[in-house]
Amino acid sequence: MIPLADPDASHAFGARLAALVQPGDVITLEGPLGAGKTSIARGLLAALGLAGEAPSPSFAIVQPYAPPEVRLPVLHIDLYRIDDPDEMEELGLDDAASDSLLIVEWPERAPGYWPEALALTLQITPDGARALTARAPAAWRARWHQI
Repeated sequence: MIPLADPDASHAFGARLAALVQPGDVITLEGPLGAGKTSIARGLLAALGLAGEAPSPSFAIVQPYAPPEVRLPVLHIDLYRIDDPDEMEELGLDDAASDSLLIVEWPERAPGYWPEALALTLQITPDGARALTARAPAAWRARWHQI
């Protein structure tokens, strides 16, 4: 468990992740509304070179970023508005998965879709801070220990 005291800590955690990501990686962010999923994504994107604050992809569902805006192609995905996992096919994410980093908020809306993802779960603690837990697949284990 990694404690994240405030949005700045979540942002800084995302920045640390940015040093470890590579094309083909998938990072899923699960947790209730307001838990800090977008703060982590924004910190990661800023550390990859994005100038300004990344918009939440809630309405667009998929927000793409490409070099030179960021150091590698990124798809920031928010599945909150996905009602049926069958809708995933329409997003065309399989084509981009091999050469892009995928940051996926609300992955529970598409269960089983990214079994090899670095799966991050955020919880709001009684004092209002956040607690992050991770499931690191084989491809992430060595990198995860650098966090």
